[in-house]
Amino acid sequence: MLQNVVAVLLDGVNPFELAVVCEVFGTDRSDEGLPVYDFAVASAEGPLLRSRAGFSLQVEHGLERLEQADLIAVPAGSGYDARAFPPELLQALRRGVDRGARVLSVCSGVFVLAAAGLLDGRRCAVHWHHAEELARQYPRLNVEPDVLYVDEDPVFTSAGTAAGIDACLHLVRKEQGPKVAGRIARRMVVPPHRDGGQAQYIERPLPKAPCDTVGEVLVWMEEHLDQEVTVDQLAARAHMAPRTFARRFQQETGTTPYRWLLRQRVLRAQELLEGTDETMDAIAWRTGFGTAAALRHQFTRALGTTPHAYRRAFRGPEAA
Repeated sequence: MLQNVVAVLLDGVNPFELAVVCEVFGTDRSDEGLPVYDFAVASAEGPLLRSRAGFSLQVEHGLERLEQADLIAVPAGSGYDARAFPPELLQALRRGVDRGARVLSVCSGVFVLAAAGLLDGRRCAVHWHHAEELARQYPRLNVEPDVLYVDEDPVFTSAGTAAGIDACLHLVRKEQGPKVAGRIARRMVVPPHRDGGQAQYIERPLPKAPCDTVGEVLVWMEEHLDQEVTVDQLAARAHMAPRTFARRFQQETGTTPYRWLLRQRVLRAQELLEGTDETMDAIAWRTGFGTAAALRHQFTRALGTTPHAYRRAFRGPEAA
């Protein structure tokens, strides 16, 4: 269960990356029926830390707080690519993974996980600016410099700034389902889902006219997931030539219309499996997969589990 969450800090911590973890896991949204996490901030270097922005942080907890955590998050900080880390912190992180906890890094926080040996032989994400240095220092890592985040459960790594939001929401989605993750995202006014494999840098040229965007088409696609559509049809709806539309879609979303649509269909299937008793055939029809066999194939390919197993995990063994 994802319930007890700790953000562990070092001197020079980046305020934004810390705030990302605090906002996702440290905000009480029980008034909306959302989970409340037992959240805390802990310091690896004494009770008084200085942030990268120049202000100080008074931290109540030390490393002992990590021993209770289901998730230990390591936000980025200044100079993390060129400093040594307290051995006690690295040992605490290793103990956490050994007892079944998950660890998550935001941007340069990945250097802490690498120093602890938790990424040896694993894929990992980091801000593109740090990718070469990370690979140089830790040649046993498989650094993926172009992705938003990497899920190597129980180790999760993410690229810079906003990619940390994506990684945190991905973890919520994985543990508690797309409905919870989506509602948290709406409260934060951020996109409910961006694939980890999406490119870090998405070109966003200035629009020449109001129609020079795919935003309205994305809304339409999400509202009509049960319909088969072609790029030509979507381009016509956007009042663009098909090649222009495909290029613009890639620029603004970081993926193709087909991959975007497929992911939205899987997300909708997750919601229906969690919240309804509809049959697999009905869910397949409502999500545009057509048949239960096609639903099972694409669902398993995307999530590594079958629709039946996913429903049982969220609704109990009696769920069909």
